[in-house]
Amino acid sequence: GQLPTWLQGILLRNGPGMHMIGDSKYNHWFDGLALLHSFTFKNGEVYYRSKYLRSDTYNCNIEANRIMVSEFGTMAYPDPCKNIFAKAFSYLSHTIPEFTDNCLINIMKAGDDFYATGETNFIRKINPQTLETLEKVDYNKYVAVNLATSHPHYDSAGNVLNMGTSIVDKGKTKYLLFKIPSSVPEQEKKKSCFKHLEVVCSVPSRSLLHPSYYHSFGITENYIIFIEQPFRLDIVKMATAYIRGVSWASCLAFNKDDKTWFHFIDRKTKKEVSTKFYTDALVFFHHINAYEEDGHIIFDIIAYTDNSLYDMFYLKNLCKDFEKNGKLTSKPTCKRFVVPLQYDKDAVVDSNLVTLASTATAVKEKDGNIYCQPEILCEGIELPRINYDYNGKKYKYIFATQVQWSPVPTKIAKFNIETKEMLHWGQDDSWPSEPVFVPSPDAKEEDDGVVLTCVVKTDPTDPPFLLVLDAKTFTELGRATVNVEMHMDLHGMFIPQQDVKTETE
Repeated sequence: GQLPTWLQGILLRNGPGMHMIGDSKYNHWFDGLALLHSFTFKNGEVYYRSKYLRSDTYNCNIEANRIMVSEFGTMAYPDPCKNIFAKAFSYLSHTIPEFTDNCLINIMKAGDDFYATGETNFIRKINPQTLETLEKVDYNKYVAVNLATSHPHYDSAGNVLNMGTSIVDKGKTKYLLFKIPSSVPEQEKKKSCFKHLEVVCSVPSRSLLHPSYYHSFGITENYIIFIEQPFRLDIVKMATAYIRGVSWASCLAFNKDDKTWFHFIDRKTKKEVSTKFYTDALVFFHHINAYEEDGHIIFDIIAYTDNSLYDMFYLKNLCKDFEKNGKLTSKPTCKRFVVPLQYDKDAVVDSNLVTLASTATAVKEKDGNIYCQPEILCEGIELPRINYDYNGKKYKYIFATQVQWSPVPTKIAKFNIETKEMLHWGQDDSWPSEPVFVPSPDAKEEDDGVVLTCVVKTDPTDPPFLLVLDAKTFTELGRATVNVEMHMDLHGMFIPQQDVKTETE
């Protein structure tokens, strides 16, 4: 095929790549050592490269030829200490875990630089052209967080907004929203933008010892949306996980009888909206988009009724009978919540306060809380992406992978929220990755551009390829076959040519 001449830049992807070191094996697919790969588009040609992230975790493990650093689903034990004091000390030092810098989930842009990110307090700067691993940044030096999401948002000025959980102050567990500026004052050019990181606001955890797990958050023009789901970390269990010989993942629990609380933070006043909004228990990882309309906040997420998704990716479950055994007990469902921020304070109890055309409801209760029920947009999609120029604004299209009852994608899809029409691309024995939308330079409409995805084949002798689709019609424009073993990855980003600093700069 032919690539559009305007497509110039780098598609950068991240995901777990190595699951065995020496004779030791990780328990979970999300634990594997980070492998970066890139497709560089230059004058109608595509260049591929891949490289393991040279994290401290990677170096330490490779040197010892076994797993030395704990990951979320795999607890690692250094050699039994020679004397009893050292052994006791090693147990104690693990109570506030020293987390891994194996940043294997996503890529983030901060200032002019790019970082591999995970969900701990560490991120690693990388060179997007050579994939070389550069310095390690510890968020904890700038903001008191132990965990941070790998799905930050970017505002129109290029500042990064992200959220992290602070479990440092015992008894004061909270969620922090922080901002990393896109540039630093001229006289401080040598300093990093992290030195100017600021905490925008904090939300106290409803339970001090059981903070909610979250993988992403939402943003509109005036609000930040944070969902506190009943899928929670048990801090006491985490502090004793090492002694008990269990993984941190076993300290996560879902309570299906609990509520899911919605927090809306006003971006101007930095205060939370005082009305309490909630829905039934759910588990979700990905926000899709959110926007405001006539006094309502509308936000779309992909939700599950339980936490079976995480369990599916234990390596023991990803074996040869995977297709037979690997059945999710809950299908991913694209849910739209419509939340009336401005409503008639004298409205009757049990009345629906939503005045927009939607089947979503928000019912006022006796105690003043508002119970929200979603509109179901569609089922069976995950790893959602949008045209990011429409982030926080009213939008029409979701690009996503299509998953049925198995969590491994079989197709990619384009979903039209207004008409509910879905377009697909799929081929037998092909496993696509998260689709990334790249707008064309003279785009007039939301879907003017291309969609990029990496496709891995079932048959190892069948080479993987990068696929380029016309985002409007979902027809194939071209593919670039790569004659190497490629891994399935998680997330990534497209970096336009003008955003890539050349070596001399």
